[in-house]
Amino acid sequence: MSFAMRRAGDDVVLAVGGEMDLDNVEPLDSALQELAATGEGAVVLDLSGVAFADSTTVNVLLRAHSALGPRLRLAALSPFMERLLGLIGLDGTLTVYRSVEDALAGVPAP
Repeated sequence: MSFAMRRAGDDVVLAVGGEMDLDNVEPLDSALQELAATGEGAVVLDLSGVAFADSTTVNVLLRAHSALGPRLRLAALSPFMERLLGLIGLDGTLTVYRSVEDALAGVPAP
């Protein structure tokens, strides 16, 4: 797994790629919890580069959702992430955006 963080005004974009699992998702979890503590702007997760995610990753997303509330915005889901969130029913719980630009603008996918 890899991730890169960048600022977009008051918002933060985390671009995540590769395979996320028990062995490597902790840095992302820590970054999300740290961003939750700041209380500033939206936190956009660009998931377009995710090839695989396990239940540990789902738990990280749920913890982030609990900590960040509407500040957490999932954007540009890879086909794998779209299928995973749909299968477990989180596509209706977590706010999903078609693109990073839509997430930054606050325009959720229909």
